[in-house]
Amino acid sequence: MYLYSGMPLVLGHITIEMGDNCRVSGISTLSGRSMNGKASRLVIGHNVDISWQNNIAAGGNIIIEDNVRLSGRVFLAGYPGHPIDAKERAEGAADHESQAGDIILKRDVWLATGVSVMAGVTIGEGTIVAAGSIVTHDLPAGVLAGGVPAKVIKAL
Repeated sequence: MYLYSGMPLVLGHITIEMGDNCRVSGISTLSGRSMNGKASRLVIGHNVDISWQNNIAAGGNIIIEDNVRLSGRVFLAGYPGHPIDAKERAEGAADHESQAGDIILKRDVWLATGVSVMAGVTIGEGTIVAAGSIVTHDLPAGVLAGGVPAKVIKAL
């Protein structure tokens, strides 16, 4: 593993597994929440690049397979951090486990600058997501997707 710009901030109840030849910017945050009393998991494959100002928030499992690239300011939002109910938010209550979910980035995915991926999403092998997009549902393999919410633009 190659760390650049210091050490990432690691918060919460999370276990991290990482493959060989990975690069991680120290200007990133890796966090997790307890799920049924267990730590969330962040599994990173081989030859993965996590660029600067990334926020990876595991609300269950986040699996990043081999050769994935995360450009700057990517947010993998496996949990929201706050409950839906306004009264609970005002009281400072934690989010509910039903709001959290897994995120899976298959081999060779590239998330461009400023992409957000919501809980419960799988992005298929070789897919590229355009800058500034918000991914709210699964994307198939081998496509260019973009927009808010992200939609398939064309096959690659």
